[in-house]
Amino acid sequence: MKHFQSETGDARAPWQTQVETAVQALAATAVERDQRGGTAKAERDLLRASGLLGLSTPAALGGLGATWQQTLEVVRQFARVDSSVAHLFAFHHLLLATTQLFGKPAQWQPWIEQTLAQRWFWGNALNPLDKSTRAEPQDGGYVFHGRKSFCSGASDSDMLLASALDPAGRLLIAVVPTERKGITVLNDWDNMGQRQTDSGSVLFDQVEVRHAELLTDPGPLSTPYACLRPLLAQLILAHIYQGLGEGALAEARQFTLQQGRPWMASSAASANQDPYILAHYGDFWLGLEGARVLLQNAAQAFDQAWQHGTALTEAERGSVAIAVAAAKVATTRASLDVVHKMFEVTGARATTAALRLDRYWRNLRVHTLHDPVDYKVRELGDWVLNEQLPKPSFYS
Repeated sequence: MKHFQSETGDARAPWQTQVETAVQALAATAVERDQRGGTAKAERDLLRASGLLGLSTPAALGGLGATWQQTLEVVRQFARVDSSVAHLFAFHHLLLATTQLFGKPAQWQPWIEQTLAQRWFWGNALNPLDKSTRAEPQDGGYVFHGRKSFCSGASDSDMLLASALDPAGRLLIAVVPTERKGITVLNDWDNMGQRQTDSGSVLFDQVEVRHAELLTDPGPLSTPYACLRPLLAQLILAHIYQGLGEGALAEARQFTLQQGRPWMASSAASANQDPYILAHYGDFWLGLEGARVLLQNAAQAFDQAWQHGTALTEAERGSVAIAVAAAKVATTRASLDVVHKMFEVTGARATTAALRLDRYWRNLRVHTLHDPVDYKVRELGDWVLNEQLPKPSFYS
């Protein structure tokens, strides 16, 4: 959208053509696919063929070598037209990052190399809030058994990041092929929004997991660097929220300019001169532009922390957490305001089912319930008033 600049400020990247091609393809079918739901198989295969699944992978390993700020900018561009595929694309990169943060190079380097060579798409069966999956020890590893919910992108995935609790209650995280015996991906996702994220359930029926597939060294929440994982997840959500807000504003603007009418009580000759419509658009832009700046600051801070690697300190990680929390709150509030009030500047005719403009509200409302933004505000307040940095958890 021309009214919001790129967060990176860099010259045109060599992979930007692939991004633009993908955006155009996603936009062309977004309305129909929102109605249909199910797996976005053709769109996932488009991303496989594009090479963009290697976007965040270092060039030294054969990837495109984008920074996290650049990768998240692509997520934002996708989310403007299709937040479901943006979610799947972003989580693919999050899961690859998780292997690097929680595992040893001897583990994650071969996985990344195979991801590039085989064009693997990674899916999520992690969800530590769902504690119904258990890990029982056996020779050479464990057996995972149970049902895991909210498994975004598990359908049509090649690799899964899965979690289970061992007999002592310890969270174990493993990397396993989706086609491994005992794994069943259920097509039971039918929510009002994010309809093509395939965020349903996965069944584990005595699934063998080898020790070499477990991410235990250093493992989750083990070091400040490992604790970047939840911050990346939060930053991904904020970029999706921002993209949804910007996409909704772009569609509302187009409708107002092409089909809008001034309100009955207005003396304006056209909708684009109605003073109240103009005021709404001014508020929309102010909210999103302020959120964009905070988002840019957070992405830059995250990149710096990522580059520090295992030398990252608790205080440095805490500073990034503040920046990410601020961006998460701002993008949530600004974008929810746009997707809710966009109909006040477009009118009743914009509610036709053929346009499905309500998808922006549905997608954002479902996604922003990932975790209560009130708790992010409380963290910010504790930092402002008491100078207390947020404590690491698996969720923030």
